[in-house]
Amino acid sequence: MRRIVPLATLALVLAGCAGSSESALTPEVAARLDALDAAVEAWSSATSVGDAHQAAEEARNLVVGPAGPLYGDADRDGLIEGETGQGLLPGLDGSPGIVAEPAANACVERDVLGGSWEQPEARWDEALAAIDAWEPEGNTFPSLPSHPQRTVGWASLTLATDDLDTAVEYAGHARLHVDVTRAAFDDCDG
Repeated sequence: MRRIVPLATLALVLAGCAGSSESALTPEVAARLDALDAAVEAWSSATSVGDAHQAAEEARNLVVGPAGPLYGDADRDGLIEGETGQGLLPGLDGSPGIVAEPAANACVERDVLGGSWEQPEARWDEALAAIDAWEPEGNTFPSLPSHPQRTVGWASLTLATDDLDTAVEYAGHARLHVDVTRAAFDDCDG
């Protein structure tokens, strides 16, 4: 009888975990993360600065959305790559992002949202300040608690460079943050 109780308890715990991981990644968030993955992949394999700019613009727009800072036709080619009605993260005006608050799990709270968005303008001001203060000798992005905001930083730096090698290097940094973002939904242990 002692073996049945622990096995039953284990089954309930595993069933609970399976249910929570399914609910953490909604179809809308899954589609956005797939689009963000594709944009960063195109960015990292760009063969021209124009291609890198286009993909970085797409990645940035997918995160910030039209209510966020820096949204739009950053490469000035007449198109808004990554055009969307809602950002991954909340907008400057407090409009919700597709990642809902409260967070689906502790990893989404820590790595994707990076804490509370009760003051979205302050959160975006922090990201914009980190972008403005960034220097090759002084990476300011680790100060940002949200990995999608760090992706916005690397995309912004890419849009400001005319060097393809540098743009592709920045895509590698963005890839790390996109991977952490996805793992927060898929592989959360906390």
